[in-house]
Amino acid sequence: RNLLTYSILSFDRRYISGAMCTSTAKLNGKVVVITGANTGIGKETAKDLAGRGKLFILIHQGLLPITNVSSFIMCPILFLVEEKELHILINNAGVMLCPYSKTADGFEMHLGVNHLGHFLLTFLLIERLKQSAPARIVNVSSVAHHGGRIRFHDLQGEKCYNSGLAYCHSKLAGILFTRELARRLQGTRVTVNALHPGTVDSELFRHSTIMNFLWKMFPFLLKTSQEGAQTSIYCAVAEELESVSGKYFSDCKPAYVSSQGRNDETARKLWDVSCEMLGIQWD
Repeated sequence: RNLLTYSILSFDRRYISGAMCTSTAKLNGKVVVITGANTGIGKETAKDLAGRGKLFILIHQGLLPITNVSSFIMCPILFLVEEKELHILINNAGVMLCPYSKTADGFEMHLGVNHLGHFLLTFLLIERLKQSAPARIVNVSSVAHHGGRIRFHDLQGEKCYNSGLAYCHSKLAGILFTRELARRLQGTRVTVNALHPGTVDSELFRHSTIMNFLWKMFPFLLKTSQEGAQTSIYCAVAEELESVSGKYFSDCKPAYVSSQGRNDETARKLWDVSCEMLGIQWD
């Protein structure tokens, strides 16, 4: 009986851990920017890429909150002064299941951190990526985007708020951002793809007592941070993805995008609304 139980758990663990990135691609001389790389899958992604040769990795610490736009843009500006190339941008930082709150700029926390922060950072670095092409942008999204809706009439949840749905909405925004950005980057040799890392044992659940309890009871149902980083690594380095753009991956292979995530009209409108909220012009 014990052997049977061990075999079942071992099979489940292999299934849950997901695919590993098998690419041996080297990144000698490459410049990489990763957000939220001080912990979790961002940290594991940075560690893997650092082992692929002599490269420069700039880490945006923490959760990339937009405390105010003027202070947030200083790091990219300093980067642009110091570094003349940028080959890989990994938009990894995120928050999940936050009680209703806003950034200092007045953005609902999930939308501000998970979408608008990365939208702004990509905007600030896009020309350097184009100049360094071939280059890649990797957006960490989630399978939770399937539960999301872009509610333009209440984008910041001021009329009706649910932390779980707010997270789903923000991850759908990341999928739509990827789709529209890929369309705009055609012919530039800069690609952008999104991914689901899996359900990972990370600090993202810190706002949910129930989720923390469940995962402590059943830790074998979660990926480790190293396992969760594999699809991010795959999208950043896999040779076969050099000209692939606008796609969504899970476990190092293409995955299904919700009908909402494939809506080009919504993607274009969200782009315009995001620019308006951030006070930028990105044509």
